[in-house]
Amino acid sequence: MGRSTLWTAIRDHISEDIARGHYAPGDRLPTEAQLSDRFGVNRHTVRRALAALAEAGTVHARRGAGVFVRHRPTAYPLGRRVRFHQNLTAAGRVPDRRILLLETRTADTDEAAALRLEPAAMVHVYEGLSLADGTPIALFRSVFPAARFPGMIAALRDSQSVTAGFAAHGLADYTRASTEITAKPATPTLAAQLHLPAGAAILRTVAVNIDATGAPVEFGRTWFAGDRVALTLGADGL
Repeated sequence: MGRSTLWTAIRDHISEDIARGHYAPGDRLPTEAQLSDRFGVNRHTVRRALAALAEAGTVHARRGAGVFVRHRPTAYPLGRRVRFHQNLTAAGRVPDRRILLLETRTADTDEAAALRLEPAAMVHVYEGLSLADGTPIALFRSVFPAARFPGMIAALRDSQSVTAGFAAHGLADYTRASTEITAKPATPTLAAQLHLPAGAAILRTVAVNIDATGAPVEFGRTWFAGDRVALTLGADGL
């Protein structure tokens, strides 16, 4: 077979392996040397096949680490009502959250301003890791006015659900007042938490949720893994 036929055949073979689940999202493919031995070709031919898979968005290379299967981005709508579990379930994913921190402390300047609190007011802080099908997709920090939601820490420890925590305090509904989205490179710490290479693309959102009267009830920051989430604006906008 000609060289072009060889690399396309190898590309298709690897693509089929991925489609059949032999290599799951996030898995590292065999090395160029291993693939060369497997298919009986030189590394240049393997490299061309891997480049074609990268161009198609099927895999991506990490310098010094190898070639990895890309995660299928999870659609994550941003609208007037943003609910983690509902968003992931609607996208056909299994949602999960891991608590990293629950504490009560003094609000910093940004938190106090966003929640319209007096300086040195107390807030509850909920930090955690959001997962889809067991894969980390986001790190988040949510801040709540402690005076209004005194039992929020206990509610979050029991349910890990902000919506349930609000409901326990008599707040049946809340909506998104604003969301700011910024693209940033992942810091080494953030990359480690999200299982990403340092410097990988991160989408940071800064948001405020309000009750029916317009009073702020939650100030949140979320750092999404850029290749695992597709943030979309809902029909109701923001």
